[in-house]
Amino acid sequence: MKKKNGKFNLILRFSQNARKYFAVVLAASLVSTALNALIPRIFSFTIDQVLVPGGISWLKGHLWILSLMVIGIALGNGIAIYLYRNNTSKAGETFAKNMRDMLFYHVQRLPMKWHSENQTGDIIQRCTADVETIRNFVVTQVLEVFRTVFLLVISLIMMFSMNVKLTFVALAFTPVIVIYSSVFYHLIARNFTTADEAEGELSTVVQENATGVRVVRAFGREKFEIDRFDEKNDIFARLWIKLGTLSGLYWAVGDLITGFQVLFIITLGAVEAVGGGITAGEFIAFASYNTTLVWPIRSLGRILSEMSKAGVSFDRVNYILNSVEEDMRTEGQIPEHMDITFEHVTFGYRDDQKVLKDVSFHMEEGSVYGILGGTGSGKSTLAHLLDRLYVLEEGTIRIGGVDIRNISRGWLREHVGMVLQEPFLFSRTIRENIAAANPSATMEEIREAAKIACVDDTIMAFPDGYDTIVGERGVTLSGGQRQRVAIARMLIAKTPIMIFDDSLSAVDAETDARIRWALREKMKYATVILISHRITTLMEAKQILVLNHGCVEEMGTHQELIRNGKIYQKIYEIQMNQDDRRLLEEGELADERKYEGE
Repeated sequence: MKKKNGKFNLILRFSQNARKYFAVVLAASLVSTALNALIPRIFSFTIDQVLVPGGISWLKGHLWILSLMVIGIALGNGIAIYLYRNNTSKAGETFAKNMRDMLFYHVQRLPMKWHSENQTGDIIQRCTADVETIRNFVVTQVLEVFRTVFLLVISLIMMFSMNVKLTFVALAFTPVIVIYSSVFYHLIARNFTTADEAEGELSTVVQENATGVRVVRAFGREKFEIDRFDEKNDIFARLWIKLGTLSGLYWAVGDLITGFQVLFIITLGAVEAVGGGITAGEFIAFASYNTTLVWPIRSLGRILSEMSKAGVSFDRVNYILNSVEEDMRTEGQIPEHMDITFEHVTFGYRDDQKVLKDVSFHMEEGSVYGILGGTGSGKSTLAHLLDRLYVLEEGTIRIGGVDIRNISRGWLREHVGMVLQEPFLFSRTIRENIAAANPSATMEEIREAAKIACVDDTIMAFPDGYDTIVGERGVTLSGGQRQRVAIARMLIAKTPIMIFDDSLSAVDAETDARIRWALREKMKYATVILISHRITTLMEAKQILVLNHGCVEEMGTHQELIRNGKIYQKIYEIQMNQDDRRLLEEGELADERKYEGE
């Protein structure tokens, strides 16, 4: 994929609303650096022009002036440091907030295919740890580069003004430090990439375990999950220990090189001072500027190290930002009615494996339709394509005669409601979960939707009623309760097309019948699609579509499909024997009369 965002452009984008803070930080840093650079010169002047015999006699009696200068410099430096620290915090947090906002907004608009191809833990890692790495680099290291360059320029000017020969000797060590730092830069960059990816895998394990806690408990997989976490954690720890070892080696060798440089300059400087090539005050000032020169160059390694980490994080963040968003334009055709037509639809999540093969059928507006098929037959895929969660490859899907490609995704998802077999509930109250599809809904409307979903009585039995917190992913509710709350959430949106993707699988047969009866009586305006493996859920549908390995095997009413003697009839025979069918028919009739009387 061609990159749309260079690292510099990303920094400019993320620094919106923070540039004024960065400007103050940079200015304060430069002022502080300049003031600190004056102090060795004041000491040099004091030693050579005031303290030695024959010096400026007037200043000997007014040393307080020099003291006042130092105090003034210290005061100015203190103000500059305060402005630096205060605005650094503002700049860093504003920069990081912009990054998080931009990433979260973009992730919300990425297609389902992208989400299915990327691990949740890795996405979280890119939006948290990588953001923090970039923030630290920009706020500390990038600003440090400007300060370091300014400091080097001032130090070199001062050093050349005192002794040219010693300055060139001091600079002779610079290429060694730069080459040495560059070697470690590449080593650390390569190892940080591996370590960062390992952290993403570790986050994925934790996230999957937390969200799948019921499965872990139900099947006694605690030891397996602990062993799995230990394995990933060991890999993660070893990689970061290796990074720490490399960093420690870098600083140890670097300290040795810079130590030799400082010792060499002090020795030669002492010889020059004895020989008269430099005054005592200049020698002390030169040694101070040399230390100032050495440590910025020495910090080059740290900057390069952090740059390598930030470069990896920039690439990982850029991967998200460069991923193509769904087309969420609001303009598009609006269907005048809600009948649904599939024409020769072929689709596969992978190019080499088609899930649907030349599927064609028609559903009339305001009727109930059923879809039956085995695992992997493409039942859910039909619903996903109708809602444009995935891009249709071959064929055409029409709503009201309009190709869904010409209908905006926003309008489509406002008018096509869907309840999945494993519905997702937020860690909020039941009332908030139901109202998520219609935030302006009144309490009466929320309860009416819950009654149609046959969950109102259950909710009212809880101590806190509709204010009951359901827990993360609805873990405090049973499977059937979660499904019915999700059904109520869809019903409150009053969408003209409703899809139940095996979303009645966790409720008992009587509740199943009550929900279907309520839908038929109170949602007559909607086109309802029931996807189920349960014959009793589908048998009253106007038409039932039977899928087999992605192809339309049969289509017709319950009675027609029974007479055909094909797949549907065989499934019917498997699910129910003769006595079950007789009791079912009697029970259905009784339930019909009972519900009609309520």
